[in-house]
Amino acid sequence: MKKFLLLFALIICPISFSAEQVQPETVPQNVMFEDCTKLFAVNKEKLFYLTLASLSANRFMIDEVQTSNGYVIFSVNKNSYLATIAGVDGSNSILKITPCNNIYNFPPGIVTNTFKYIDINLNTEIKS
Repeated sequence: MKKFLLLFALIICPISFSAEQVQPETVPQNVMFEDCTKLFAVNKEKLFYLTLASLSANRFMIDEVQTSNGYVIFSVNKNSYLATIAGVDGSNSILKITPCNNIYNFPPGIVTNTFKYIDINLNTEIKS
């Protein structure tokens, strides 16, 4: 009788799993502008060098470097991105990574991997 009731309940009330689909960071998806900006507790010069190191470590193609204005243009899979570094004060700087074509449908790993590398290497000494 219990088996019959269990079978009846499964037929009448089917179980539906509503697991949220998690997209990998390599699949293009809409990225919020707010997610493209991060504040770091280092000066502008060190953040600039850490950004260059991060882009290189992630094997992104660096197309143009402008040290006086603090920006780097790099490309990933034939798409160009602009990394802008600005000093907030003497000990804080901000990094903003945006697509040059202004289309925010791109793999979020481009931004998150760059930020992660900088966070990991934030306390390393920059030697000239």
